[in-house]
This record gives sequence, structure tokens and C-alpha cells, in this order.
Amino acid sequence: MDHLGSDHLSAQSERHPDDERVTDHGGPGVEPGGTDEVEAVPSEPSPLHPHKPVPPAPQSTGHPVPGPPHAAPVPTVSPASTQPARWGRVDREGTVYVRMPDGERAIGSWQAGGPAEGLAHFARRFDDLLTEVELLAARLAAGGGEPRQTLTSARTLREGLGEAHVVGDLVGLGARLDALITLAEQAVGAQRAERDAQRTAAVRRKEELVAEAETLATEATQWKQAGDRLKAILDEWRTVRGVDRKTDEQLWKRFSKAREAFNRRRGSHFADLDRQRATARARKEELALEAEKLADSDDWGPTAARFRDLMIEWKAAGRAQKDADDALWQRFRTAQDAFFARRSRTFSERDAEFGANAAAKRALLDEAEKIDVADPDARAALRSIQERWEAVGKVPRDDIRPLEARIRAIEERVREAADQQWRRTDPEAEARVAQFRERVTQFEAQAAKARAAGDVKRAAQADSQAEQWREWLATAERAVQQR
Repeated sequence: MDHLGSDHLSAQSERHPDDERVTDHGGPGVEPGGTDEVEAVPSEPSPLHPHKPVPPAPQSTGHPVPGPPHAAPVPTVSPASTQPARWGRVDREGTVYVRMPDGERAIGSWQAGGPAEGLAHFARRFDDLLTEVELLAARLAAGGGEPRQTLTSARTLREGLGEAHVVGDLVGLGARLDALITLAEQAVGAQRAERDAQRTAAVRRKEELVAEAETLATEATQWKQAGDRLKAILDEWRTVRGVDRKTDEQLWKRFSKAREAFNRRRGSHFADLDRQRATARARKEELALEAEKLADSDDWGPTAARFRDLMIEWKAAGRAQKDADDALWQRFRTAQDAFFARRSRTFSERDAEFGANAAAKRALLDEAEKIDVADPDARAALRSIQERWEAVGKVPRDDIRPLEARIRAIEERVREAADQQWRRTDPEAEARVAQFRERVTQFEAQAAKARAAGDVKRAAQADSQAEQWREWLATAERAVQQR
């Protein structure tokens, strides 16, 4: 760098024509009457010796630049231009020296003006060097730039500090650079660790995405959602950075393979679905055609039953393509509705015709309900009504069950009354009672005789037969008592 290795001063091009040339070592001495060395603070630069303003150094306040939380305090270095005579001198011949702990070191020669100006010039060069160091430190503390570049620049400055042609606190600046190098090395390590962590996280995330894609490739059946998710995985994949090329290529191969497997499975599924839909379409066309043929049938019962069967077969046929399925259903439903509409109209017309029949049957029921069931001629009266009932004919469907229920109830009452009358006038009832009682006595005697003879088995059989006849005897006696 120019601050460290230049043997000629930029002030040469800016010197007054009457000034002497400036050199690093040797050359004409100072003006006659000059002193051996200058210890005074230099004055402001004169118009004859202008120089570029030095930017204020960040350390000029005396506060250290913040480092990492675990770093030691950073040494501070004061600018040399405030007290250049503290750090160097110019001898009678114009040789410029910088003071070091082990003695003075010649750093150049000043022939372009007074000794104080020369000392101030070399001090400003030190300040420029310090400013560069502080800018590196400030950039590192602020997290700007690349820590590795800061480390390289700081090392370069530190290596050239022993040959620098400047007047100032070189020992302090060396310590400052050492501290800066330490901080830069720490920052480089931290950055490397952060990059490693980011790389690990990126690899882990891509592995998770690959695993999810492989699961979708083998298990997914919700094709729309799975396809959208694979697209989202691909979009996220492109945003994940920091994976090394070899690992990234391996993971990409797995991801690409999973996508291809998913696409093959999805394609096979929809191919099968297309075949199923084609089969369903052909079957539903057959069902729609049959329904259209049945629409004009007047065979109401069997045709209605067949339409119910056709509906079951329609549902079992599966789904065709939506447009075709909707069109076929419209055909089927139109034919079905046409048939049942015709049947409904026909039945409505019949129901209107059968209304008079229902009224006639209600009149017959009113007549039948007035029959005296105790009258011996009740059955004949009911039979006459039944004959007229059958001659009336059909009634509306809604009236069939109520009317039939009423006539059956009347028939039951007449029949029950006739049965009771027969039981009261049955001449053989008493004879049956006597016969049943005799049989009971007979079997009881057989049982007693068998027990006396020690024949337990025959006694048990006789007792069982006697018990059966007792039950029949009780029934016959109740019938006689109910007369």
C-alpha cells in the first residue's frame, strides 16, 4: 500500500517551484539557520503545501470499536497529527525519524519546507493509515462487508507496519491491528460456523422435502392436492440455498425420481378411470335405451318393477365422464318420469271412476253393520250383502284396505255368533262329556292296577293318558256350561 511502501511523497507534485525536492533518505538539508530537530506542534498546512483532508478516525473519541461479546477490549490509538513531535523528529539534514521503543528509525527525508511541515506531513500519513485501520474495525464491528477480506487487509497492513514511512504510535497501531486481526479471525470462524449451520439446515430441509415427496409418490390418492403439494415442494426447493453440489445432486435425483413415480401412478390411475368410465358409459347407454323402450308400456306393475331394477343397475354401473353421465341420466330420467306420469294419470282416472263403487260399498257396509247377529238368518243376510259387494267392482286404491277391514270385521262377528249358537244346540255335547269322564276313570283304574302289580312304567303311561283325557273333559264341560 502507498502508505507503507512508497519512497516518494505525493507532496512532490504539489510543491512550490522555489521549494527543495523531498526524498525519503538524504538530499539537501534544511534551510540555513534551521535547528537540528523540531519538537513543536506543527501549524496548519500553508497554501504552499496543501494536502488532502484526513477523514476523522472512528477512534478519535478514545472509545474502542465494539467487538464480539466474548472479545477482549480493543486498544485505542490517538492520531499523530495532534502531537507529531511526540512521535518523531526531523534533523538538520532533513532526515525524518520515528521514535520506537528500541530507538529511532529513519523513515524518509523532507526537503519541501520547514521541519515542522515535514513532521506534520509524515504524521498525516500515519493518520491516514490509522483511518484505514479504524474503517476496517468499524466495518467489522457493524457486520458489513466480508470478514475474510477485513482479515486479509488487516494482515497486509500489519506485515507492512515495520517499513511504514509514517510518524506516529506504531507500537499502538501494531497492537490495534493485532486486536483487529483477532476479532476478524473470530468473525471468520463465526461466519464459517454460521454457514456450516445454514448448510446443515438446508440439507436437512431438502431431505425433509425429498422424504415428503417420496411418501406422496407411493401413498397419495388425492391426486389434485398431492400434485399441488409437489409443485409447492419444487418452489420451496429452489429457495433453499447453501447445499454443496454433490449432496444437492443426490437429493435432486431422489426428488426427481419421486415426482416421476407419482406422475406414473397418477397417469395409471386416470387411465384405469378412463377405462372404467368408458365401461360405465356403455352400460348406462344400454340402460337408458331400455328405459326409453319401457316408457310407453301399459303393463303398469311389471314395468314399474323393472324400472326399480334399472335404477339399481344404474347405480352399480359407476360413473362415466361428467358430460356424458349427465346426458345419459337425463335420458334415463326422462323415460322413467314419462312412464310414471302416464301411470299416475291412468290411476287417477281410474280412481275417479271407482269413486262411485267405493260409495256403493260404504252403503253395503252400513247395511251389514245393522244385521242382528243373534238372528238365525244373519248369515243369509250377510251372504246377500257379500254377493252385492263383489258385483260392485273395484274401488280407488286408497279405499281398498279400509273397506276390506270393515267387511271382514262384520263377517267375523256373524261367524262368532253362529258358532256360539251351534255350541248351545249341539245334542252330542253331553254325550262327549260322559265319554271323556269314563275314559278318565278307565285310565285311572289301569294306573292303580299297574302300581299294585309293581309295574311302574305301565302305571306312568296310564297316568299320562288319564291326564290328557282330563284336559279334554274340562274343555267339553266348559262348552256345555257356556250354552
